Amino acid sequence: MTAPVLVLKDSLKRESGTKVHHANIQASKSVSDILRTTLGPSSMLKMILDAGGGIVVTNDGNAILREIDVAHPAAKSMIELSRTQDEEVGDGTTSVIVLAGELLHVAESFLEKSYHSTVICQGATVLGLVKSCIATKFTSKFGDLIADLAIDATTTIGVDLGQGLREVDIKKYIKVEKVPGGQLEDSKVLKGVMFNKDVVAPGKMKRKIVNPQIILLDCPLEYKKGENQTNAELVREEDWEVLLKLEEEYIENICLQILKFKPDLVITEKGLSDLACHYFSKAGVSAIRRLRKTDNNRIAKACGAVIVNRPDELQESDIGTNVGLFEVKKIGDDFFAFIVDCKEPKACTVLLRGPSKDLLNEVERNLQDAMSVSRNIIKNPKLVPGGGATELTVSATLKQKSATIEGIEKWPYEAAAIAFEVIPRTLAQNCGVNVIRTMTTLQGKHANGENAWTGIDGVTGAIADMKEKKIWDAYNVKSQTFKTAIEAACMLLRIDDIVSGIKKKQAPGAGPTKPTIETEGDAENEQILPD
Repeated sequence: MTAPVLVLKDSLKRESGTKVHHANIQASKSVSDILRTTLGPSSMLKMILDAGGGIVVTNDGNAILREIDVAHPAAKSMIELSRTQDEEVGDGTTSVIVLAGELLHVAESFLEKSYHSTVICQGATVLGLVKSCIATKFTSKFGDLIADLAIDATTTIGVDLGQGLREVDIKKYIKVEKVPGGQLEDSKVLKGVMFNKDVVAPGKMKRKIVNPQIILLDCPLEYKKGENQTNAELVREEDWEVLLKLEEEYIENICLQILKFKPDLVITEKGLSDLACHYFSKAGVSAIRRLRKTDNNRIAKACGAVIVNRPDELQESDIGTNVGLFEVKKIGDDFFAFIVDCKEPKACTVLLRGPSKDLLNEVERNLQDAMSVSRNIIKNPKLVPGGGATELTVSATLKQKSATIEGIEKWPYEAAAIAFEVIPRTLAQNCGVNVIRTMTTLQGKHANGENAWTGIDGVTGAIADMKEKKIWDAYNVKSQTFKTAIEAACMLLRIDDIVSGIKKKQAPGAGPTKPTIETEGDAENEQILPD
């Protein structure tokens, strides 16, 4: 009895594979369609209501997908693509989803014709041809404010490692401070660091110091308390005074070790007692306490100081002297400390001003993308034309290449070429121009090799020369987009079954369930996908 059931299950598996493919493709296409209208400069914004009742207004692909909760495994894989792209190169999060969705869409017709998924995947392996479609020209004339801020910030913190290598760590050494109020044009890159702190004793300590000497600490400037619960038994009244005196002498000793270097500003990540505050203000030294570790690291990079763990280990070389100005300003209701006008700072702060929090959040998202692109260009100065020109060139090259391929692989290869046209087509749709006429003209220009720089102006929808319009994409963003989209599409096509690994909760008090024996009838009525 068991053998016929096994045979029946095997044939059912082959049939179910196609159904699973279609379900995967539909789920992936749904994710792709959500983002389609957010591609390009003429894109629409999405308003997302999160679980807590908050609202996010954005057209950033990764930000939208972060807020979406999906149940289907294939759709989850698509969302992971966007996260991977964001972590790897910081841009192209919408393009990778749209392209992967289109690659799966063109593959669907071949599945219906009983093509094996492996054959389709072989036809989509096109990465070797992308290298022939790149340009190494570079222009730094970006017209808008965000790009200027991004370039200024990333070039400030770039470190030359030698042998033509540069390190640009935008996560560690660029801080974005969003302060509502003022206009977006008031935003600027500070040649130094800004943080939301005031001096410890505002009335007694200076809030403005020109060319300050700065000492950075990550130890407390207060009496050290016992790590565990400590009990001290005092027999005589004088012992209490001795205990207090010991504490005072300990703090005085620490302060004298710091003050002998004649600093103007002392910053610590830990606490600072009233007595230490008294010694510092008496010596004319300003102090800031309980600073974040990340901010302290940025200050060290900006002013050339070394963060010291013990005051008795302080040396002259640890003091930061490359600072032009320390100043505390009140912006809105908060006090902000500025350590600016630094000589060759390797950390900086981007101060964003704007009318509302929502707008500032969206500007920050755009700025993060712009800084990622700028970082990519500094590390790897290769550019390709934007506006869909690169995709059209790859598509035209693949179409020509497909003519030389024999056998059934020829058709998936050509379909992959058509899939690449989704980016310029979507740009045209989002601009509201005649899509068919525009795409036909573009295909003609690229097919005969008339002008490989021809693409779509994302603002007007007009066909234009990307070199003249100065519309560029970073090469490594584009290559990562193609690579991720193709690999993801191939992976999803190779899935022939979805198995749930979630156990259903058993009702309390219920005994162990009786094992069920499958029959041929059960197999025929088996549901392929869970509801």
